Amino acid sequence: MKPEKLHRLAARMAHIAPFEVMEIQTAARALERQGKDVIHMEIGEPDFTTPQPIIDAAIKALSDKPMFYTSALGIEPLREAIAHFYWNKYHVKISSDRIIVTAGSSAALLMTMGVLLNAGDEVLMADPGYPCNRHFVRAMEGVPKTIPVGPDSDYQLAAQHIGANWNERSVAALVASPSNPTGTLVAVDELRRIHAEVMSHGGTLIVDEIYQGLTYGVAPSTVLSIADDMFVINSFSKYFQMTGWRLGWLVVPPQYVREVEKLAQNLFISPSTPAQYAALAAFDAETINIVEQRRIEFQARRDFLMPALRGLGFEIPVEPQGAFYIYAQSDRIAADSFALSRRILQDAHVAITPGKDFGANAPEKHIRIAYTQTIPRLTEAIARMSTHLQNRTG
Repeated sequence: MKPEKLHRLAARMAHIAPFEVMEIQTAARALERQGKDVIHMEIGEPDFTTPQPIIDAAIKALSDKPMFYTSALGIEPLREAIAHFYWNKYHVKISSDRIIVTAGSSAALLMTMGVLLNAGDEVLMADPGYPCNRHFVRAMEGVPKTIPVGPDSDYQLAAQHIGANWNERSVAALVASPSNPTGTLVAVDELRRIHAEVMSHGGTLIVDEIYQGLTYGVAPSTVLSIADDMFVINSFSKYFQMTGWRLGWLVVPPQYVREVEKLAQNLFISPSTPAQYAALAAFDAETINIVEQRRIEFQARRDFLMPALRGLGFEIPVEPQGAFYIYAQSDRIAADSFALSRRILQDAHVAITPGKDFGANAPEKHIRIAYTQTIPRLTEAIARMSTHLQNRTG
């Protein structure tokens, strides 16, 4: 008899959970194959198509440019365009030499962890938070130290959290502004205090600005106006609505550029060539006008959805000022947000994400709803959820 083949699995995989929102989406797609009309409010993806000037730039590049590998750092015209964007939009001067174009912001986060972490090193981050951040740390053999946060700090890390949780294994802190899943911001003064606290311990601050530009009632900003000795992650996916193009960027201190380049060469070779040429049009006035009009539409959706959800019994203790999410407390409606989300999907055909994805801080009491649908579709979703909840309690 042949010996039974062993199923060998790396130990890190025990710490990497399935992405629940993708599980919800899979179940929603199955319902759609049965002919059901599902309203998708689970995925963190704008419903708007990529602005036409970006598409036109891609088509022109495909005709005019050779689609070979580029530098692992990205094409120089795009790095320069990003640097000009920081100056024109935020009056922050950044050398294009410090800007690395990446295969999505996921690659930027992964490489940041790659150049900073040794086995066992800790990265402090908020709970709730974007789940992949924990997994990027684990992939590089680090340890994510998740810190429970709530409405009192707008679901964000504050300097006091960092001071109270830093230890001899801590090497970095990660904050996200605006945040996924909460849509909340870190105020500039608090970012300044966070930066000072991390620096006082000899650590590195990592700032996720992936949703930069999508803010409501407050002007967008960048942490690079405070200091330039940190890692800043950004993306073309959210504000510029280029999710499927898989393109982001990373701003690093000068001494790390070569190290990130080595990782990029080995892990990704280079970012997508057609996506890079397309992204050159992201900063054109025509494109900015389009995405700004869409930002206004996102705000209108948020302003419609918050009172509507509260009317159903959800609690929203903090008004989100950015991104396109509402992180709502659901425990007055149901004890288990996972079961609630499944029921709403199966019975009302509305897809929402339970808090399970976003950490261990009372996930069963929370849901995330993405307002990435038109107001008529949001109105229909609220009506369906209302009927479902009334039937459950009636």
